[in-house]
Amino acid sequence: MVVRMTTLAAIAAAAAITGTGAATAQTAPTTVEPLVPAQGTVLDVTAQGRTTRVPDLATIRAGVVSQAATASAALADNGQRMARVIAALRKRGVAPRDIATATVGLSPQYRYADGQPPALTGYQASNTVSIRFRDVAKAGGVLDALVAEGANQIDGPSLSIDRPEAALDEARTDAVKRARARADLYAAAAGLRVVRMVSIAEAGQDAGNPGPQPVFMARAMAADARTEIAPGEKDVTATLSVRFLLQ
Repeated sequence: MVVRMTTLAAIAAAAAITGTGAATAQTAPTTVEPLVPAQGTVLDVTAQGRTTRVPDLATIRAGVVSQAATASAALADNGQRMARVIAALRKRGVAPRDIATATVGLSPQYRYADGQPPALTGYQASNTVSIRFRDVAKAGGVLDALVAEGANQIDGPSLSIDRPEAALDEARTDAVKRARARADLYAAAAGLRVVRMVSIAEAGQDAGNPGPQPVFMARAMAADARTEIAPGEKDVTATLSVRFLLQ
């Protein structure tokens, strides 16, 4: 919480200069009120409002890495395995719009030895897709199915909120309440009272975006092993800069 209090002793002189300039330029009068009132004390408060939501969207990257003696063999094997992975996703009810290719790669592999030039040993092909799960509870079962179909790289999950607008509005309302409470506190400590808010500006927001995500490397698992995804809660925040007039 950032607070700045300003006593306005010399604003009248500045206002007089501004009025003189306006008369000289014959500018039409305006009814827009200045952000710095001519009388009173200005208090600037930065407040963060907060609410929570359970994430309802999980994003996971699943990939297949293949190695073979030739580039064509590596690509062919990789393509076949990725086709099985995508088929498994669709069988589990993941919509085509929630499956997107993230990366495709092919690189030579070398063996290195002291005093000898690198020796080509084969090629490695990789293909990764980004998958969005709109039912977070089902994400773990889909991961197990992907591993069974040949996926050998899994990154994630990144948990987020699909439609954060209502939560953001709750956080904004909370931020205004917090700013006013803090303004009342400072006004009372200074022997003043809050007359009104002069301005409100949104300084930032966080719609529950994913933070640093854990990384899981898929491996052979027992037949009865199951992956579970615990969504937990996400903080949704809004930060406001509010100016108050105290007298």
